[in-house]
Amino acid sequence: MARKQAPTFDKHPATQSWFLTKQGLDGEWQPVVRVGRHIPFGYEQDPNDKDILLPIPEELELLEQAKKYLAEYSLRLVSRWLTEQSGRYISHVGLKKRVNIEQKRRNTADAHRLYERRYKEAAAKAKKLEERLGGRRTRAACSDTDEGASES
Repeated sequence: MARKQAPTFDKHPATQSWFLTKQGLDGEWQPVVRVGRHIPFGYEQDPNDKDILLPIPEELELLEQAKKYLAEYSLRLVSRWLTEQSGRYISHVGLKKRVNIEQKRRNTADAHRLYERRYKEAAAKAKKLEERLGGRRTRAACSDTDEGASES
């Protein structure tokens, strides 16, 4: 499937007085598994396997830059800049979806790490409380987990 070619923007808006430079990021991009119908910006379909998407490093580096520019400029201007620089069309809505999905994944991973930390703290407090209170069932449960069920 051929990629869409970007329309040319010969004339910049009068309000646009900035110029974005190209700066690449260090690091290697990895192929990903295709999970949807659309091929995301920065990837292309592997000619040998329709379920694998190969990275296009130049586009992915430009996308990383574009995310930084979103702090200062509108989605429309950044998507237009990204389209001009990469030669592959991306709409402002597509850029917003891509940024939102990545933010959502980052937030989910942060929440999982927080829950893991809280669980470990709660488990340590529960174990300490069980050891302090004692009791027949508690001692058996503690000895099973601590000593590997060496007591019978």
